Amino acid sequence: MNLLSIPASSNAVAASGSRRPSFRSRFFWILLISIVAIAAGVWALRYELRSYAFLAQFLNPHANDLVVRVERHDVDTQEVTLSTTGGSVRARLYTPRGIAHPPGMLLVHGIHHLGINEPRLMNFARAAASSGFSVLTPEVAALADYHVDGASIGTIGESAAWLEERLGTGPVTIVGVSFAGGLSLLAARDPRYAPHIRALVLMGAYDNLARVCRFLATSQAELPDGRFEPYVAHDYGAAVFVYSNLGRFFPSSDLPVAHDALRYWLWEQPADAQALLPKLSPAARETIEILMARQIDRLRPKLLETIAAEEPQLAAISPEGKLGDLHTPVFVLHGATDDIIPSTESLWLEQDIPRAELRDALITPAFSHVDPDKHAARMDQVRLVEFLAGVLRTAE
Repeated sequence: MNLLSIPASSNAVAASGSRRPSFRSRFFWILLISIVAIAAGVWALRYELRSYAFLAQFLNPHANDLVVRVERHDVDTQEVTLSTTGGSVRARLYTPRGIAHPPGMLLVHGIHHLGINEPRLMNFARAAASSGFSVLTPEVAALADYHVDGASIGTIGESAAWLEERLGTGPVTIVGVSFAGGLSLLAARDPRYAPHIRALVLMGAYDNLARVCRFLATSQAELPDGRFEPYVAHDYGAAVFVYSNLGRFFPSSDLPVAHDALRYWLWEQPADAQALLPKLSPAARETIEILMARQIDRLRPKLLETIAAEEPQLAAISPEGKLGDLHTPVFVLHGATDDIIPSTESLWLEQDIPRAELRDALITPAFSHVDPDKHAARMDQVRLVEFLAGVLRTAE
């Protein structure tokens, strides 16, 4: 056939027919590339999305927006008992459903008589488990009784070993809350426990316990450059210090009643504390009444005298000067307005933690002591999401 004899209309039909597949082909590739780009973006931001869902559920256990619904797992809880060299330890295990081999997280409570039943701790544990971690919360007896002691270091380290063995998914991440943060650092540098610890997250932790106690007595926070920063310390902290050192503030004949009265005060049961005051000697009663009236300045000389006397014992359970052999990634988070352990302690921690192991440090107004601020500025919320996303990357 002579191609030159094909009518023009036929050429138009042929050309038109060839254009339609070309358009469909281009549309297909544009759609495919768009889908791949969106998927790649979601994959790149997967830890940020998980971090957002985690924090949203911590702030509000009933959060139910789209990201939370996508990222959330149902959670089962189980009461367990750990056998440690220091005795039996009561604990609770939070496990996400639908994940065959979840990574482990050890969440260690701070000073609070409710221990593993403290509501904020339970919210955090559930949020972490919903995000895909198997979370163990061991009850540290001394911390539940308002004491910071060396025996708690072993409880933390052995709990990490127990969780690793239980899960079989490798070393676990420890989140140390408040005073448990400093103790967790000491556990991580101990060769008996270090192999069981993948990473550390410190929430409002201390570096030097005596320095924190002086802050609680004076409302002056010491900076690493030698300056002092004034802001009001919470009177709760001074009451905890007195409770931990009763023998230095009360005669032996008053110790049992003083112990119970001050414990009720710390438990926020003032009526029960008041009922015991008539059973105390005049001097002992005055000390309790000063604490209950929040007049810490009247006890300041005695507080500082006791801190100086206890300094060697406080130094023994302080991370300061002991972290040269630490080989565990550390994330430091501190509330800018923390009035129990001042945020200046995290500046000291930044100096003490080996640079190779300090993965991130954030002092933020989005937290107070261990309480998140639901009304924090948007950029502070974003920075907190980024911080936690870094933790999640390392923890897995």
